Amino acid sequence: MGLPGIDFPGLGCGLAIVRDGKILLYKRVNAPEAEHWNIVGGKVDHMERSEAAARREAEEESGLQIRSSEFLCLSEQVIEADRQHWISMIYVTRDFIGEPELTEPDKLSALGWFDLDALPQPLSRFTADAVDALRRLEHKSAVRSSEGTKDALAL
Repeated sequence: MGLPGIDFPGLGCGLAIVRDGKILLYKRVNAPEAEHWNIVGGKVDHMERSEAAARREAEEESGLQIRSSEFLCLSEQVIEADRQHWISMIYVTRDFIGEPELTEPDKLSALGWFDLDALPQPLSRFTADAVDALRRLEHKSAVRSSEGTKDALAL
């Protein structure tokens, strides 16, 4: 059968957690992309919807209670150094309860809230894709604001 992400492309998920214009990032301990800053996320289990998987992974990794989320972007990661290939559905939320914690120190070593213009480096590939999508939303929101309309996903 093989291992997802290694023997065949794996299906992953991620959740960009945003508060007061800042994104929550964690520093990864293990491959793929060890020592990279990452949004919360992981593997989608068989028969699990990607949005539910993103919420589950976020709650496990952050200790937050996620109330709702919306689709943000799709990311494909071909990580040559780790010989892994993932396709990830990424969601965004601003609707959560609690304060983030390091609940899985064997997987994540640090956390912080970061302004989109002052991000730590290096970022994981799917985190960079999520940040790019958030910046596009922020730009659209600014344009709509100048036109007098509102964007529900605005930072």
